[in-house]
Amino acid sequence: MTPGSWRRVTPLKPRDFPAGTPLHHFCAWNQASRRPDRRYVLAGDLHTLLREFGGGERARELCVMHLARRPLIAVRLGGRILLSRTAHSPAASTDDGATAAAARCLVDRLRAATGCADDASHAAVFAAFEALAAEVDLRALAGVRPRHIPAMRPTGARRILVIRLSALGDFVQSLGPMAALRHHHAADHFALLTTAPFAALAAELGLFDEVLIDRRPKPSAFREWWTLRRQLRERRFDRVYDLQTSQRSSHYLRLFSRRGRPQWSGIAPGCSHPHANLDRDRQHTIDKQAEQLLMAGIYPTPQPTLPRSTRTLPAGLAGRDFVLLVPGSSPHRPAKRWPAACYGRLALALTGAGCVPVIVGTAEERALAAEIRRACPDAVDLVGNTDLPDLAALTRSARLTVGNDTGVCHLAAASGGPVVVLFSAVSDPALCAPRGDLVRIIATPDLNDLEVDTVLAEALAVLRGAVHRAEVQPT
Repeated sequence: MTPGSWRRVTPLKPRDFPAGTPLHHFCAWNQASRRPDRRYVLAGDLHTLLREFGGGERARELCVMHLARRPLIAVRLGGRILLSRTAHSPAASTDDGATAAAARCLVDRLRAATGCADDASHAAVFAAFEALAAEVDLRALAGVRPRHIPAMRPTGARRILVIRLSALGDFVQSLGPMAALRHHHAADHFALLTTAPFAALAAELGLFDEVLIDRRPKPSAFREWWTLRRQLRERRFDRVYDLQTSQRSSHYLRLFSRRGRPQWSGIAPGCSHPHANLDRDRQHTIDKQAEQLLMAGIYPTPQPTLPRSTRTLPAGLAGRDFVLLVPGSSPHRPAKRWPAACYGRLALALTGAGCVPVIVGTAEERALAAEIRRACPDAVDLVGNTDLPDLAALTRSARLTVGNDTGVCHLAAASGGPVVVLFSAVSDPALCAPRGDLVRIIATPDLNDLEVDTVLAEALAVLRGAVHRAEVQPT
C-alpha cells in the first residue's frame, strides 16, 4: 500500500474467531448492522494495515500512528479507504505517551485474540478500546474523514446508572453484574433505577450510592414520564448500563437530550456500547449480561451472590432445621406450578425426615399454603408475611429450598444454599435456571405428572450432599 492509494477494507469477520466467542458475535452483529460500531470500524483499519504492511513491527507502529497521532486513512467510502499522502513510517521509540501506549496495547491484544477461544483474551480487546477511548475520540477517528481529536476527560467522579426493573428472578441474576460494575466504578457515584418492590433489597446490597424508583408510567401518563425524564436528566449520568434490555428500558435513552446523552450499554438503537450479539435471546440470562459487560470493557463477571443478611429469622425457626417450600409463581402462568397437594405430601415426608416445612409466597398465594397445611399441619405458613430482605435471610438459613421456577429459588441459589427447582415446558432452564453448586433442576413437560417421590428423592440427595459439603469445608 502506498500513500494516496485506494484499497478495499479487510474487515474482521466472524470466522476470524471461534464460533460462540464474544468477538465472533461482535463481528457477525456488525456485519448485519447498517451502522457498524466505531470499534469494529477501527478494528478493520488495524486488520487492513497489518495485512497490507506485512504484519511486522513496521505495520504495528503504523497502526499505532493511525490510532494515536495522525490518521493514515484520509477517506472511507463504500468499503474502500484512501491512504493519506502525508503518512510516513513512524519510529518505534519516538512516542511513549499514554495515547501511544493505549494504541499499542490495542493492536497487540487484537492480534492475540484472533483465532483464540479464550474469553479473557476477547475481554482484553474491549478493555483496550476503553483505555484508548479515554485518550482519543473514537467516533471521530472512525468517521468518513477520520480525525484525531483528544477525548474529553471527566472532572471528578463519574455518575453511573444501572437499570434493572423486574422481575425478582431477573433482578437476582443481575447481582453478579451489579457487583462487577461496582468494582469497576469504585470511585464513581453508582446509582440504580428499579421498581418499588426491589428498592429495599437493593438498599441492603451495599452496592449503590443511590436507589431511584421507576413507577413504570403508562404511555398516556405524561406527568409521570416528565417526572422520570427530569429525574434522569438532572443527575447528568455519564454512563448507563441497561441490564433490563427491554423495549421500555431502551426507550429511556431518548429521555436524555441529544447533546446530553450518556454512554449507554444495552440494546437501544444508536447506543455507544451495544450488546452486539445476534443470538442474545438464546443465551442464558447470566451469560447474556456477562457478555454485555465484557463488550463494555468489564470482565470478569461473578455469579450472583447475596451478602449476609442482618435480618433475624421469624420466631420459632432460629436454631431449627427447616425447608422452604415455594408453591407459587407468576399468576398468569399456572403451568409453572407443581400442584399444592403435591407440595403437601412432600411437606409431610420432609417432616418425617426431621425438617420443618416453611411455606413462603405472596399474599395472593395463601390458598396454596392452606392446602399444603391441610396435608401437613406442622408446616409453618409465612405466605404474605415476608418482604424480599426477609426471604433472603430465610433462604440463607434454610437447609433446602424446593420450589417452582420463580424468584425465591433464585434468591436461594444466590444465597449459596441447596435448591431444587421444578420446571415445566413453559420455561427453558437453559435460558433462565438458577445456577449454583447445590442447585438441582427437575424438568418435565407437565408438572401435574411429576411424582412426589421423584422430588423427595432429589431433595434428600441434595440435603445429604449439602451436609457432606459442610462437613468437609476447611475451618
